[in-house]
Amino acid sequence: MLRIITQPSEARTELRRICDRMHDDQIVHKEATVREVLQTVKRQGDKALLDYTLEFDRQTLRADELRISGTELDAAYRQVSNELINAIRLARKQIEDFHRQRIPKSWVQFGDDDVVLGKRYTPVDRAGIYVPGGQAAYPSTVLMNAIPAKVAAVPHIVMVTPPGPDKTVSPAVLVAAQEAGIQEIYRIGGAQAVAALAYGTETVPKVDVITGPGNVYVTLAKKLVYGTVGIDSLAGPSEVLIIADETANPVHVAADMLAQAEHDQMAASILLTTDSGLALKVLAEVEQQLVDHPRRLLTEKAIAHYGLIVVVDSLKTAADLSNEFAPEHLELEVGDPWALLEQVRHAGAIFMGSSTPEAVGDYLAGPNHTLPTSGAARYASALGVETFLKYSSLIQYSPVALQKVSDAVQLLAQAEGLPSHAASVRLRTQQYLDGET
Repeated sequence: MLRIITQPSEARTELRRICDRMHDDQIVHKEATVREVLQTVKRQGDKALLDYTLEFDRQTLRADELRISGTELDAAYRQVSNELINAIRLARKQIEDFHRQRIPKSWVQFGDDDVVLGKRYTPVDRAGIYVPGGQAAYPSTVLMNAIPAKVAAVPHIVMVTPPGPDKTVSPAVLVAAQEAGIQEIYRIGGAQAVAALAYGTETVPKVDVITGPGNVYVTLAKKLVYGTVGIDSLAGPSEVLIIADETANPVHVAADMLAQAEHDQMAASILLTTDSGLALKVLAEVEQQLVDHPRRLLTEKAIAHYGLIVVVDSLKTAADLSNEFAPEHLELEVGDPWALLEQVRHAGAIFMGSSTPEAVGDYLAGPNHTLPTSGAARYASALGVETFLKYSSLIQYSPVALQKVSDAVQLLAQAEGLPSHAASVRLRTQQYLDGET
């Protein structure tokens, strides 16, 4: 069950173990299976998609059933409540408003001697969005991945999601997709869906960027197709780290830990607190809230293997441990979260204060919930508009400007043993000088 640790050295060891949970031998061995799936889909196209959907999802499909029909899309609106549709629309607006503030701007700078430098941003031609499915439904994942692509003005967005019982896809997911502007949706999942997006099949178009979370097979597939296509990140199991002091409510802290644990049996829920009394209360509260939990078995497994409470001597120590772990989600449940924020260097998303549960960020605060995991927040950021954009450098030199740098460029080219590089400058500047004489 959930453990309480008081020794910093033991805490560091446990945090390192939790951070590295995606790198155990069993997961590495799955890579061979994923490689085979990728290569088979690349060779056989739709046939492989249908075979793997039968093998892994236990659903028998025809090639003409891979794409969700317009009739199914229309019917989805009749299968969900108006209240849910309105909630999806509210989330869409909040997410879109946030990401519109993040659009990089192309720019041009005019310097001396008519030198022009700049950056020109353009979207990818095609984006592929993976949405987990099967037995569960994640309309929030649809919105978080599709809306930044739309804001980036990607002209062609394709979505894939595994089929559930009777070949169906969650109506809430289909509504969210349409609200986000996606009409091209395929009922495929797993590594085979990533392969279809990366290589293309007779039915599924090849894309330039693949985003969205999935299970370990999806993550490994994204890792292996990177280079053929771009990806957002290698998202591991979800995680939350909560820093709390004596002002925190143990009921709320326990609920937030369980909210993370109920995602997946490999999800991590960690509390760092300066208050030993709070630690004991949270421990008891977690056990109490698990009693009638609808996802108790899965949630208990996550808490038992990757749940942790650490009692620390100061908030500074808590911040230091958090920075070493670099959590996907960081909650600052302390009296003055803004003061503590100054000590935070690495976190995917930071939730400030007792009235800001991580669930708000999951659904509709606006910032993206597709975040770096497993310590990647040390160098990576959330999915955003930039994920679907690339830039071209703009460079223009006048004859005068080229003449001024001619000697330096030629010297550098000669130092690297590249005579034609030097000649490409020398011939131009000589022509310019000849024209002047």
